[in-house]
Amino acid sequence: MVVGGGLAGISAAVALQECGVPVTLLEARPRLGGATHSFRRGDLTIDNGQHVFLRCCTAYRGLLDRLGVADRADVQDRFDVTVLQPGGPAARLRRAPLPSPLHLLPALARYAPLPVRDRLRAVRASAALRRLDPADPSLDDVAAGPWLAARGQSALAREALWGLFITASLNAEVDEAALGLSALVCRRALFGRPDAADIGVPAVPLGDLHGGPALRRIEAAGGEVRLRAKVEAVTADPKVVVDGVPIAADAVVVAVPHRAAARLLPPEALPDPLRWPELDASPIVNVHAVFDRRVLDLPFAAAVGSPVQWMFDRTGPSGLADGQYLAVSVSAADRWIDRPVAELRAVFEPELRRLLPAARDARLRELFVTRERRATFRQRPGCGAPRPGAATRAPGLFLAGAWTDTGWPDTMEGAVRSGLAAARLVRRHLEGVRDR
Repeated sequence: MVVGGGLAGISAAVALQECGVPVTLLEARPRLGGATHSFRRGDLTIDNGQHVFLRCCTAYRGLLDRLGVADRADVQDRFDVTVLQPGGPAARLRRAPLPSPLHLLPALARYAPLPVRDRLRAVRASAALRRLDPADPSLDDVAAGPWLAARGQSALAREALWGLFITASLNAEVDEAALGLSALVCRRALFGRPDAADIGVPAVPLGDLHGGPALRRIEAAGGEVRLRAKVEAVTADPKVVVDGVPIAADAVVVAVPHRAAARLLPPEALPDPLRWPELDASPIVNVHAVFDRRVLDLPFAAAVGSPVQWMFDRTGPSGLADGQYLAVSVSAADRWIDRPVAELRAVFEPELRRLLPAARDARLRELFVTRERRATFRQRPGCGAPRPGAATRAPGLFLAGAWTDTGWPDTMEGAVRSGLAAARLVRRHLEGVRDR
């Protein structure tokens, strides 16, 4: 049994089925997909938040292949990001047809938001980052911001360059982000293969990319998916208590957030001491703006010097017939998460008009907000030690979720990797049961 129908649970279920293991997937909500879901708002289909991936996210891309939906996401032929700034010229970060790590040097040399001296210092800091080993446990106690500052990175460089990648990937401000995870993001995406950072964006609503296809894939392979199934506890037998009824299982994968996992699992399965609460949570806010005309002629753009971080054109996937629908994604959103919609509109509407000249005369038909208060765990110094592996202290009980020790940040890629790791341990456990 797999408890939780997010990407981690889906990945575990699909992987086990491919190995011939019968699976029952239990999800408390009326749909699969977890944090990557869609909902209807009038005539529009809205994603709860904007999710993207990179070409180096091999496990996630493998899941899309398994679900038969790889063609429903658009991946850039070449990493290319337009960076907007209020009152200044737009900049462009585009990789050159050169071997790594030279492929981004021409773009950095022309990067207008930074003065020339900061661009040169960024090259030196990049070389230092490449030498770091993300698996070095000592990096877990260090924040990326002070480390970069000690290597000549100004506050402007940390925000306008490093923040584009680190904040979006770790849902943490650069000055507070864990150095080990920051180094992993930079090494894999920026300093790895030249095409590693090419950006993939869903071309359909998230519900049509993850939840719906996963439900059909699992059921077509003979598995069972039970929606609106509230799991109240997991026992060491192992059994899963669903709506008051205990159901026996050969093995259980608990693929839910860390606080829920701590409540569900029996005490004998939990580590002593239990450090998962130290992971805490970091929020993301998404501002959705519908204009009466096109105001952005790009699939997405980043912004610096503005509360707007990234914006995405979701007109087509949402089903909007005319005008343009932009989704603004704001990571590390502690300062925004509790603000009323009216206050957020008072900030983000004028910011969009400042960044997008075509928006200045456009009519804003609608602006609404979605919030993920516990979007990720808080990926700050010291977050590595509390992250558990997939095995628990109880035989037959396993963990999955992007918060577990995947070696990756709390992302879609990390979630899928965690599901695959749990599936491998389940197979090993079931082989041992069969042998006995």
